[in-house]
Amino acid sequence: MLNSVALTGRLTRDVDLRYTQSGTAVGSFTLAVDRQFRSANGERETDFINCVIWRKSAENFANFTKKGSMVGVEGHIQTRTYDNAQGQKVYVTEVVVENFALLESRATTQQRPSEPANPAGQGNQNYGGGQQFGNNQPQNPPSFGSQGAPNNASSSNPGQNPAASQNQGGNSAANPANPDPFANNGKPIDISDDDFAILRCDAKSH
Repeated sequence: MLNSVALTGRLTRDVDLRYTQSGTAVGSFTLAVDRQFRSANGERETDFINCVIWRKSAENFANFTKKGSMVGVEGHIQTRTYDNAQGQKVYVTEVVVENFALLESRATTQQRPSEPANPAGQGNQNYGGGQQFGNNQPQNPPSFGSQGAPNNASSSNPGQNPAASQNQGGNSAANPANPDPFANNGKPIDISDDDFAILRCDAKSH
């Protein structure tokens, strides 16, 4: 069966990069994607799509993007559930990013102001912060280089070839307790200061 997504849009906020209890990086963000057709009043409507990216790819993506960055992503849709602090079941639909491309120069990105760090639990839909997925975590988490995606409680177990060097995998968070904000983001990657138009992150290259 086909489950494939390709999107181009701008980040509505800085990537919320966190780490699971096992040390796996996970980033969540929202992508604003303009629709191809205009509404009856001539305005172009926009969809705001939640995305998640895992492992080294998450660290790379967070290091090279900011709020407003133009990016392209490829991946698949997943659905999952978790219980919030009130004990209510929350249903989440999001895009699991497997590959991404930066569609503006590094200089343009660096000129954008950085956002203050998100408070604990804000904007990440129960990923990271050392919490566990509950029933969503895989029995045998993939190794750091296997690029596997975590199982989901309310969806089939979609396979993937994640972005950059790492992808979805490991023990993600879904506990309703508000996690403490992480302090250590991924270290910046040593890349030339020359501007580039597109940085292509392909899991197969790692």
